[in-house]
Amino acid sequence: MNSNTGNIFTKTTFDIKGMSCASCAASIESTLRAINGVVEANVNFATKTVKVNYDRELTNADELQSAVKNSGYEITPVKLSGNSHVKKSFDIRGVSCASCVTSVESTLNAIPGVSDASVNFADKTVRVLFDAERVKTGQLIDAVKNAGYELIPKIDAVSGSIQNSPEQTEADNSLAGSKIEEKSEYEILRKKVTVASIFSIPLVVIAMGFHTIPNANLIMFALSIPVIFYSGIKFYTSAWKQLKHGRSNMDSLVALGTGAAFVLSIVNTFYPEYLTRHGFEVHVYFEAAAVVITLVLLGRMLESKATSKTSSAIKKLIGLQPKTARVVRNGTETEVLISEVIPGDTVIVKPGTKIPVDGRVIEGNSVVDESMITGEPVPVEKITGSKVIGGTINRTGSFRIVAEKVGKDSMLSQIILMVEEAQGSKAPIQKLVDKIASVFVPAVFAISVLVFVIWNIFGPPPSFIYGFVTSVTVLVIACPCALGLATPTAVMVGIGKGAENGVLIKNAEALEIVRNADAIVLDKTGTITLGKPEVSSITYLSDGGKNYLNNVIYSIEKTSEHPLAEAVTKHLSNSESLTVKNFDSYTGMGVSGEVEGIVYFIGNEKLLKANGIEISEYIKTEINKIQSRSKTCLIVATGNSVLALIEVGDMIKDSSASAISELKNFGLEVYMLTGDNAMTAESVAKQTGIDNFKAEVLPGDKLEFVKQLKADGSKVIMVGDGINDSPALAEANVGIAMGTGTDIAMDSADVVLVKGDLDHIVKAIKISIQTTTAIKQNLFWAFIYNLIGIPIAAGVLYPFTGYLLDPMIAGGAMAFSSVSVVMNSLRVKRKQV
Repeated sequence: MNSNTGNIFTKTTFDIKGMSCASCAASIESTLRAINGVVEANVNFATKTVKVNYDRELTNADELQSAVKNSGYEITPVKLSGNSHVKKSFDIRGVSCASCVTSVESTLNAIPGVSDASVNFADKTVRVLFDAERVKTGQLIDAVKNAGYELIPKIDAVSGSIQNSPEQTEADNSLAGSKIEEKSEYEILRKKVTVASIFSIPLVVIAMGFHTIPNANLIMFALSIPVIFYSGIKFYTSAWKQLKHGRSNMDSLVALGTGAAFVLSIVNTFYPEYLTRHGFEVHVYFEAAAVVITLVLLGRMLESKATSKTSSAIKKLIGLQPKTARVVRNGTETEVLISEVIPGDTVIVKPGTKIPVDGRVIEGNSVVDESMITGEPVPVEKITGSKVIGGTINRTGSFRIVAEKVGKDSMLSQIILMVEEAQGSKAPIQKLVDKIASVFVPAVFAISVLVFVIWNIFGPPPSFIYGFVTSVTVLVIACPCALGLATPTAVMVGIGKGAENGVLIKNAEALEIVRNADAIVLDKTGTITLGKPEVSSITYLSDGGKNYLNNVIYSIEKTSEHPLAEAVTKHLSNSESLTVKNFDSYTGMGVSGEVEGIVYFIGNEKLLKANGIEISEYIKTEINKIQSRSKTCLIVATGNSVLALIEVGDMIKDSSASAISELKNFGLEVYMLTGDNAMTAESVAKQTGIDNFKAEVLPGDKLEFVKQLKADGSKVIMVGDGINDSPALAEANVGIAMGTGTDIAMDSADVVLVKGDLDHIVKAIKISIQTTTAIKQNLFWAFIYNLIGIPIAAGVLYPFTGYLLDPMIAGGAMAFSSVSVVMNSLRVKRKQV
C-alpha cells in the first residue's frame, strides 16, 4: 500500500553547441520531446541553452545528450556549484513601451550565464535567472545601463530587505536604499504634468486666439521652455540613450515629433526670412510640442495610477503579515519582531489578532477567519492539534501554537512569491506581441519619413508644411505602449484575483490554457472525496482472538504510509505493537508482513489473487456489499484463509457534485481515475454525476491515460493531490493540485487550490475566461487604434474631406489608448466568479 515517495522528475539546464537558427531550436526541442520520459523541453535561442524536465526512472542526462548528438547538435549540463543558479527580481527604470521590453530582455539574455530574463511591463520589473558563479549582479546592472535603462535590486516583499544573491554588493544595498527613499513614479509624473499644464494652457490660448499680438512667438517660445526642458526632458534623454545603441522606443517617437516641431518653431521665430526666402510659409508649433508632451505625460500618470491597482492582490497579501509576535521563551512572555520567530517557539495568539506564523495549536481553541488565504468566508474552528496559517485572523478565543514554518517558508510567503512570479510570467500570445513590438517603432519612423516625402512630392502647397505636420502627427499618434500593456496588465489582475479567491495560478500560460481545455481528469481520493478515510467497521471471519488479530493488523499497517493504513492504525490505536518482519508493499494492491512466523496480507482482491489465496463466494458477497456503499474493503488474510474484512469510508466533499455539474456546463468531458475497486468507483461516480471513470488504476496508468487523451487531440486538465498524481499533473496541459495534498503534487502542478475543493476549479476557469477575454479585447483595440490612427495621421482623409489631424489631438489619442487598455484589464477585478 506504499506509494513511491521519491520525486522522479528533475529539471536540468544544458548548454547547446551547433545551434545557428530558430529551426535548429525547433529541431532540438522535438528531438528531446520525442524521448520517453521527457515531459518538457524549451530552448532559449538567445542564451544557447535548453531546459529539460524529465522522469529519472525513464531516461537520464546521458540519453538526452546522445539523442541530441545524433540529430547534429551537442548539449552539456550547465555546471552548478551547490545552488549557484539564482532568480533575482529588479525594478527597472526607463522602460516606456513594448520595444523597451524587447531591448532589455535581449540585452540580459545575451549575457553568458543568464538563463532567462523576463520583463513585466505592467509593474516595471524584470526577473533574471542566472548562474551566480558566472555572472555578478553588477554585470547585469551595467549591461542594462549601457543599453539606456536602469536596474535596481528589488526589495523583498515579505521581509522588507533587499533580495540577496550570493554576491550581494554594497552598491546593490545603496541602490536599494535609494529605492526606498525615492518618490513614487506617480508623484513624479503628477508634478511634471502640473508644471506642463500651467505653461501649456496659456500657450494654447495665445496660439488659438491671440497669435497676432506683439511678440506672440517669443512669448510662446518662453512658455514652452519649462514644458520641453523640465516636464519633457526624459523623452529626449531616453531617446538619445537609445540612439547611441542603435535602438528606438516610444520616447524616440515623442522626442523626434515634438523636438522637430520645437526646432522648426525656433527657426521660424528667430530666422523667419530663411523659410520665406525659399517660398515656405512661416508657422510656429510651440503649442503642439508642449501640449503633446503634456498629454503624453498625463496618459502615463493615469496609466501609472491604474497599473498600480493591478498589483493590489500582492499588496493585500503583504498587508496580511503582522509585524510582531508574542512568544514564550524561558517561561517569559515577550513581544518580538516577526523575523525573530524561529521554528519551535511557543506563540500566543489573542482574540482579534492576526496569527503571526504557520503552526499547530497546542493549547486552547478558537474560530479563525481564513478567507484571505482560502477564499472561503466561513470561519474555521481550531482545536488542539489543528494547523493554523500565518496572516489569518483569530476571531474569538485565545490559544497557543508551536511555530512550524516562518519567514520565507510560511504559506503566506510562498503564496506571495508564487503570485509575484506568475504575474511576471508571459502568456503564449505575448510572444507574438513581442515580435511585433520589436519592429513597431522602426516601422513608424519609416512611415513618418515616407509620409513627409509623399506630401512634398504630391501634396498641395504649402507641401512642406503639410508634410512636416503629418509626419510629426504620425510619430505622436503611434502607441506601442498599448500593445505592451495589453497582456501583462490583464495577467496581473487575473492572477491576483485568483489568489484572492484561493486559486494560485503559477504562470500566465496556465491562465490562458485553462479556458481552452475540453477534458478534465479527476483523481478520486482527496480530490472528489475528503481524502481522510475512516474505518467504519471490522468484520472478523476467524475463530481466533480479535485482540490479537487487531494487534497484528495495527503492527503491519503502522509500517505503511498509505492513507488507508493511517485510517486503520488510528482506529486500532489502543492495540499493542508487535514485531513485524519482512514487510513488503505492493503498489496498488496492499501490504504484507510476518508476525511470529506467520505471513499476513492486508489489501484488495488483487493482492490475494497474486498470492494464491482463495476467496469464497460468501466473502465475495460481503465485499460487494461494502463496495456498494462507496466504501473500500481491505481484506486481512493468511496463506490459507481470510481472517477479517475492514470497511473504510472516504466521504465525498459537499462541493464535488455541484462543481462537476458546472464543469460539464463549461463543455468539459469529466473523467475519474482511482486505484479503488470498480464498485466503489461506480458508486462515487453516480453520486457525483461522472459518466466516465476508470477503477483499479495504478500510478503509472494515470500518466498513460493523460497521454492518450492528449494523443486523441484533447487539451487536458489533470486534478490530483498525491505523490502518485505528480507525473500525470506534469504531463497534462494544465495540472491542478489540491492545497491539502503533498508538496510534490503542488510542485508538479500549474495551479494550486488552497482549500482543495472542486468548486475552486470552476473559479479558475471563470477567471481564465475573464482574463483571456480582456487580453483579446486589449490587443484588438491596440492594433485597431494603430491601424486606423496612423493612416488618419498621415492624411489619408485629406483628398476626400480636407481634414488633417492636429498633432495635439493625436497626442491625446495616444495617451488615452494606453489608459483604456489598463482600465479594461481592471474590469476583470469587478467581475463575479
